[in-house]
Amino acid sequence: MTYDSIFQPDLFTGQIIMVTGGGSGIGRCTAHELAALGAHVVLVGRKREKLQATCEEIREDGGSASLQVCDIRDEESVKAMVKAVVEEHGQIHHLVNNAGGQYPSPLASINQKGFETVVRTNLVGGFLVAREVFNQSMSKTGGSIVNMLADMWGGMPGMGHSGAARAGMENLTKTAAVEWGHAGVRVNAVAPGWIASSGMDTYEGAFKAVIPTLREHVPLKRIGSESEVSAAIVFLLSPGAAFISGTTVRIDGAASQGSRAFPLAKGKPGQSRAYNGFHRAYLPDVLKEDQGE
Repeated sequence: MTYDSIFQPDLFTGQIIMVTGGGSGIGRCTAHELAALGAHVVLVGRKREKLQATCEEIREDGGSASLQVCDIRDEESVKAMVKAVVEEHGQIHHLVNNAGGQYPSPLASINQKGFETVVRTNLVGGFLVAREVFNQSMSKTGGSIVNMLADMWGGMPGMGHSGAARAGMENLTKTAAVEWGHAGVRVNAVAPGWIASSGMDTYEGAFKAVIPTLREHVPLKRIGSESEVSAAIVFLLSPGAAFISGTTVRIDGAASQGSRAFPLAKGKPGQSRAYNGFHRAYLPDVLKEDQGE
């Protein structure tokens, strides 16, 4: 089996695309789709084992991939990593600035170290990677960047540190789109809502118990798939989005719209069907009981 992309198979043939956080979750799925469309994918992350596993999957499927171990929160490490990729491949055509992470906690319980760690991962790290990719490659050759946000439009109760960082990344996306446009660089973002991904299995306690009920708070009455996020990313990188820059695409089934004063109607099972082209996708454990598995 191979990735069942909706895009033409040779869309990114001969292009180098960097995917941070490419060893798991949405990053892993996106890396698979980009490789299936002809790109050489450079996976970036802190854990070699996860990156290596995804690289091997892509190669088994006939794609091309390599890896770079890097803590994106460390400026000198990011500079060296981007330099190594440019020296090996000549340029970086596109960047999927996906790496991030957070943990659930009310604001009153988040200490300074925890807050700063999440902001460094979800905002500072993304800035460093984008800046170095621009300075070392895209400023000379053009390219496109897609940053990763989240559904933080109504605040992000229970994850205020991540919400603050993601809001900052949205503003950074707009600023970079203006400042770097002269070099032929487009900068956009995607903001996933509740997506069935491996990250759901990292949560414990009360937050974990809520996950199977999330679909009831989505107007489309379901949780999204990794493929639906990847498809939006691929479009924003593609020539079809050549005049789109500074924009954020919400991928949340309209969950970020409306208000509590307008109750959601009950949904009919199967009315909205997920697109899932990822042949190596798997259902998070926390959702299996909900679907009778």
